[in-house]
Amino acid sequence: MAKALHDISVHQKYITRSKINQLHHYISKITYLLDMSDEPFFNDNGEFAYHYKIMNWIKEENDFCYVDIDVGNYSISGQQLYINKQAITWNRKDNKVLEGACIEQGGGMEVQNAEVPLSRCSEMCQPGTRKKSRSSIHSCCHDCVPCSEGEISNTTGSENCIQCLEDEWSNEKKDRCIPKLVQFLSYSDDISTVFVSISVLLCLVTLFIMGIFISYLDTTIVKANNRSLSFVLLVCIMLSFLCVFLFLGHPINVTCILRVMTFGVIFSIAVSSLLAKTIMVYIAFTATKPGSYWRKWLGVKLPNVVAVLLSCVQCTICLIWLSTSPPFEEMDAHSYQDKIVIQCNEGSVIGFYSVLGYMGFLAAVSFVLAFMVRTLPDSFNEAKYITFSMLVFCSVWIAMIPAYLSTKGKYVVAVEVFTILVSSAGLLSCIFFPKCFMILFRPDLNTQTDLLSKKNRL
Repeated sequence: MAKALHDISVHQKYITRSKINQLHHYISKITYLLDMSDEPFFNDNGEFAYHYKIMNWIKEENDFCYVDIDVGNYSISGQQLYINKQAITWNRKDNKVLEGACIEQGGGMEVQNAEVPLSRCSEMCQPGTRKKSRSSIHSCCHDCVPCSEGEISNTTGSENCIQCLEDEWSNEKKDRCIPKLVQFLSYSDDISTVFVSISVLLCLVTLFIMGIFISYLDTTIVKANNRSLSFVLLVCIMLSFLCVFLFLGHPINVTCILRVMTFGVIFSIAVSSLLAKTIMVYIAFTATKPGSYWRKWLGVKLPNVVAVLLSCVQCTICLIWLSTSPPFEEMDAHSYQDKIVIQCNEGSVIGFYSVLGYMGFLAAVSFVLAFMVRTLPDSFNEAKYITFSMLVFCSVWIAMIPAYLSTKGKYVVAVEVFTILVSSAGLLSCIFFPKCFMILFRPDLNTQTDLLSKKNRL
């Protein structure tokens, strides 16, 4: 009979409903003799009406051990199910029973309870992770994947991660949003310490050179190279070293305006002074020819007027820039994922590059003109020094542009400060170091007689 029932279950899809009913008609009339007080039978629904005892089976290694304790029972007739949870012993998560779960004592078994397993396909996702469904598998089966950068999940079993605010970032465990680090070129940075030290040192060197020129104010070399423009140039170079401090520390709207205007105007005055000195050198030697038209332009007024006019053009550009779209403080939360960069926004890009462009134009004109008159007599001519200084100046600022565009964060400010220091140091060394050397170590060359004798020899 058992075989017949098995065959029916196997070939059920080939058996019609009427044949099953016919089979049930005969099976229901069979009397079952079991060692029980009640006589089991099949009811009208085809259910085997009997009191079922629920026993506990445990697998230990390769064998099953039977626990002879009822953990529950079920009655079809009464539709009642009873489970004694305290009497159940569960397997561990690794499918091995807890050590000593079945301990043989004499003729029986002593039961020790183990942890109740979770009825889940996958473990619950912990904070910092989210559920990721597996394709073609039941919805309760999933993987736990970490949240992406900038996202968190702070609850167990999260379906999705939460995006942090713009000024926040996820911590290492990705279960909490924390404020982003604020970054700017502060005075406490090592590179700022280097910049400050170099700036102060170069300022002292500039003051020392200015003191030499004041001490030897009436000597031939100092007078021959236009004393007023030389002092203007020294003051501009010293101010350019000091304007480095505007680029360090927490930027605010005032410092953002001052930093770009200061170095733009200061360098324009310095380059304008050099261009005026170069023009004066050219006029001075052209005017020595008999009947020269340029003789009436000799004097101190011409170079001073040239320097002032050229500097006013740059001041006008800066005023237009300030009146239309001035620089301002900006918080950049996009350049770095976990940092906020406090920086100065130039405001008008056209204004920023106009200032740099005009300064480059003055440097280029000064370089070309100085190169043209570099072969004039050495005792009066400083065009070769201006030529070399403008070559250094232009090279530094041209190299600054790709470096400025390719860096971000506080290193943009570091590039600007480095460019200002190097270009100013180039002007100082190329223009004034040779003069100071002659004043201090070759005083025999710093005389009117030597100047005239060399001039006559030429």
